[in-house]
Amino acid sequence: MADERTPEKPRLLQDTPGRISRREAVRNATLAGIAIWPGGAGSALARSLSPNSRLNIAAIGCGGRGALNLDAIAPSENIVALCDVDEARAAKTFQRFAGVPRFHDFRVMLDRMHREIDAVIVSTPDHCHAAASIRAMKMGKHVYCEKPLTWSVHEARRMREVAAETRVATQMGNQGTAADTFRNGIEVLRAGAVGTIREAHIWTNRPGDWWKQGLQRPKEKPPVPSTLKWDLWLGPAPKRPYSPAYVPHDWRGWVDFGTGPLGDMGCHTINQTFWALNLEDPVSVDVESSLFNGDSYPLWSVIRWNFSARGDLPPLTLTWYDGWQTGGRRPPEDLLGGEPLGPSGVLLIGEKGKFFSDDDFGRRWSLLPKARFRDYQPPEPQLPRSPGHHLEWLQACKGGAPAMASFDRASRLTEVVLLGIVALRAGGSIEWDAAGMRVTNNARANRFLRRDPRRGWDV
Repeated sequence: MADERTPEKPRLLQDTPGRISRREAVRNATLAGIAIWPGGAGSALARSLSPNSRLNIAAIGCGGRGALNLDAIAPSENIVALCDVDEARAAKTFQRFAGVPRFHDFRVMLDRMHREIDAVIVSTPDHCHAAASIRAMKMGKHVYCEKPLTWSVHEARRMREVAAETRVATQMGNQGTAADTFRNGIEVLRAGAVGTIREAHIWTNRPGDWWKQGLQRPKEKPPVPSTLKWDLWLGPAPKRPYSPAYVPHDWRGWVDFGTGPLGDMGCHTINQTFWALNLEDPVSVDVESSLFNGDSYPLWSVIRWNFSARGDLPPLTLTWYDGWQTGGRRPPEDLLGGEPLGPSGVLLIGEKGKFFSDDDFGRRWSLLPKARFRDYQPPEPQLPRSPGHHLEWLQACKGGAPAMASFDRASRLTEVVLLGIVALRAGGSIEWDAAGMRVTNNARANRFLRRDPRRGWDV
């Protein structure tokens, strides 16, 4: 670890998380070469920024998606703090921002530097999204959080509640939402191009070659790498021995940490359909899957959400397919009338035609049969167009319009997605009372709506 006297490599500021005095904050910040702003918290300063001002941004999770998010944001804003529990995975980012204070524990970072920070980017594994985001929002920080927004249904509700209470600018990282063609697809569906839709099919090629599932919990207990803070990586999740089966990559396939293919891709591939057809609050969810041991997600699953009538929209069934490369299924090929299914896609079946997208983000779509819609003219734009995914959030932070994927809307999509996992873990059909946030036909299933986090990681 670098000596604190080396200015280009500031020491990692680690301590027991909790409140510290202003005198301590000033002393520790001075050691790391940090300036403390006088006066109020950074959130008040962030709200008063002009559109041309630069935000002071902290990153929680600096490898993988975190590095890509920083690539998009760093050119126009100030990166003032970095946090990652894995020094090896974050090494390139730490080198890139060599003079920026670094932390292992985001709780310590937020406590120590809260006056420095306007906004936070959360790019951790799924199980830490809510703990990091809610803590930042409660301190008045704008938050960008990767998808899926949370690990549990309860956390999704809490994210929406806290975002509303604090009125900070928020955005989930389902970047397809910002594409003009994504929004145009919503307008086409809302205009009734394919008529009344009662049936939707969505499939993905995950996990496939992306990560492993259907595994037994590791029994070996190898030593924790010196570059990894394992207890901090676990965060709110149950205590588990370290295993390379979890870190750095395959955590998505483990129930304790990830949300499987549905959590990974559902907030992308279900997104356009969710917006266009107002798919909030299903009345029930049914599930089929390969053998599921409760620890590692099954090799494949087929999940069906049943939605009641929504205003002028009729009841609808949405069917999700994952793991088709490992023994699962995709929709029947004849539904596409000769078009190739592709590795992943969306097919909405209307009374006048079909809406088909073979793009995970909904940016590329067509109306079927193609001959019938050859001369189709889409409606005039109704939804605002985006300046760009990350820029949409940055402008919201500086007083602009809320991002289309703000937590208010993103949390509702996340709830729908994660109810599929509740049904999967419950092993059968669940009936859903959205207002009461409870499963009404299977008391056991309610325990999968939330979990009690480890002490110090409350949401």
